[in-house]
Amino acid sequence: MFLRLYTGVNTWWTDLKGRVTDEGGATAVEYALMVALIAVVIIAAVAFIGKAASTQFNYVGGQVNAPS
Repeated sequence: MFLRLYTGVNTWWTDLKGRVTDEGGATAVEYALMVALIAVVIIAAVAFIGKAASTQFNYVGGQVNAPS
């Protein structure tokens, strides 16, 4: 899953860099869009990992408190 995500992002980033160099550079608007997209990806990743970690901690906590 992570390899597929990495490959997709890497391909997208390479294509984006190619377009920027072909057009003679990026404007401030394009940089702002890239930063916004990166922020959205980071927020989504943190939310996903946080939810998964919370689930694991709740499971482990429940197992620790459960009577034998």
